[in-house]
Amino acid sequence: MAKLLTGKEVVAAMRDDVAARVEALRAHGVVPTLACVRVGERPDDLSYERSATKRAEELGIAVRSFALPADAPESELADVIRSVNEDASIHGCLMFRPLPPHIDETRICDMLAPEKDIDGISRASLAGVFTGSGHGFPPATAQACLEMLDHYGISVEGKHVVVVGRSLVIGRPVAMMLLARNASVTICHSRTEDLPELMRLADVVVCATGRARAFGASCFRAGQVVLDVGINFDKAGKLCGDVDFDAACAALGEAGAVTPVPRGLGSVTTSVTMAHVVRAAEERAAN
Repeated sequence: MAKLLTGKEVVAAMRDDVAARVEALRAHGVVPTLACVRVGERPDDLSYERSATKRAEELGIAVRSFALPADAPESELADVIRSVNEDASIHGCLMFRPLPPHIDETRICDMLAPEKDIDGISRASLAGVFTGSGHGFPPATAQACLEMLDHYGISVEGKHVVVVGRSLVIGRPVAMMLLARNASVTICHSRTEDLPELMRLADVVVCATGRARAFGASCFRAGQVVLDVGINFDKAGKLCGDVDFDAACAALGEAGAVTPVPRGLGSVTTSVTMAHVVRAAEERAAN
């Protein structure tokens, strides 16, 4: 049985650090505040908003919600983003995506001020990730992968990492962040030839395709570390990842390690979001 890399321990360690920083800010009259912007009522958006709000309240971070109907015009959402940018009491903004098809998502994302873009959704923020400048915030899920590796003492320096998925939400950003840590990174996708063979060659595999249980025993070998970023529902409506968990555990063996879904990277992603809000508040307070 492979070792389980669960999020609970990572979240606990991050909670202590973030809570102390929130307390220090509040002692100086600064209340870290998160804006949640949502268009429509997608069940996954509502679920994440509830979990983010709960985590924020536990840490002493204030939350302000901006909810628009699914058919709201783009101009109305643009007005909300402008108000968030102009409100000095709001330090970070979490906008749920994908947006409805009638809205130009790239344009709206790029409207968000980089200093408040705590989930790395704008091209300005992503530029910081891709250039390694350190400016802005990386996508929270990509950062969560690194937090997981760090907590369990897994170094990627000099290692071969295969990232399966090339989206700007996770695949490409996490690849750049791993490259910055001196990993040798291969980005794979749906058109990659001999994908299972490439995955087996890796020391670390990051699965981020959004395809339920797409990767089974043939994709893994003993001793690998597997980070399953997928949040999917199978035909029975059960929450699962991109990895066929039981098959992967058998292939990885006792020397391997894998993140389960649920209880893996999802909770760490929420904690990273909160840490980014606090960092944004600290940076504003320092200026």
